[in-house]
Amino acid sequence: MACATSHIVLAAVAFLLPAVSTLGARSYNGLAQTPQMGWNNWNAYGCDIDAETLLKTAQKMVDFGLRDLGYNYVILDDCWSEPERRNGTLVANSTKFPDGIRAVADEIHSMGLLFGMYSSAGLYTCAQYPASLGHEEQDAQTFADWGVDYLKYDNCYNQGQEGNSQLTFARFNAMSLALNKTGTTPFILDR
Repeated sequence: MACATSHIVLAAVAFLLPAVSTLGARSYNGLAQTPQMGWNNWNAYGCDIDAETLLKTAQKMVDFGLRDLGYNYVILDDCWSEPERRNGTLVANSTKFPDGIRAVADEIHSMGLLFGMYSSAGLYTCAQYPASLGHEEQDAQTFADWGVDYLKYDNCYNQGQEGNSQLTFARFNAMSLALNKTGTTPFILDR
């Protein structure tokens, strides 16, 4: 029975591959060959997160041997930014991240870990901070400049640009293409 089921799954995948390639897989950059594993601050800290907490957690991942087991990502979720863009650019909250996001990313990288961040394919994040809809190229470059390896990309405040797979795909594909254009190609996790 298991053998028959696996043949059905493989047949379904083979049937769907041509459709996927016509939907825009041209933005696929070869990342995510294996599952991404790591830590995201949201469930433990929500909006109560800062550089010190993030870096202490990253160090514990190394000390406890989690990095060596494949838990490579430290992901900064929502509430990291100032409430408004500055000259159109996302800006880290200067109280929570006094040395900026790049300093946090550099420190996490020095531990042999990868750094991820959060945004949304809407005007605002789920916690109502500035998000990336209409700013995909600028934000992708900002994330690249900060050394981001992974982007958790949410679906809040999307201005009604949802309801069918083509509208949703277009919003997420815009960020995927923008990230690929930077040459750093962080992986996107969409919700």
